[in-house]
Amino acid sequence: MNVINEAGLLALATRLQRLSERIRKDGMQIYKECGIDFEPKWFPVVYTLQLRPQLSVVEIAAEIGYTHPSTISLLKELEKQKLIVSKRDKNDERKRLVQLSKKGKLLVEQMRPVWQLITDLTARLTATENNIMRAIEEVEAGLDKQSFLQRAREMRISSEKSSLDI
Repeated sequence: MNVINEAGLLALATRLQRLSERIRKDGMQIYKECGIDFEPKWFPVVYTLQLRPQLSVVEIAAEIGYTHPSTISLLKELEKQKLIVSKRDKNDERKRLVQLSKKGKLLVEQMRPVWQLITDLTARLTATENNIMRAIEEVEAGLDKQSFLQRAREMRISSEKSSLDI
């Protein structure tokens, strides 16, 4: 056991990040072995645009749950790879509308069987007594009700009040 594992709940975010990196690294290798040049970090944008063919940058950020700057960064990479195209919204010049390019659409068609493989592998991997997907959904729902920061503030106020009562 390493120090991070020994830290238990204190290192939850680190362990989730570490798990994510392991899955992304292998995912990248799976794409590569299937003859597909694709970075797993592009997945949320590409997947979203194949379901919702034209979205603004703000809409994409909301759909994937990323910050606006993170979304812009991904879009720049995808544009550089010629997987997406963008244009100004005719109704609102400030808005940029994004969609998959022809190359992006072809790539999605190539990736569909790989996505099915990854889904099947993930289903097998997570079919445990403590199903991680259900746990993640529960934790996300809890954080939607009250953020981690809000909870910390409440606990601090509560513990400060308790120490004053002594």
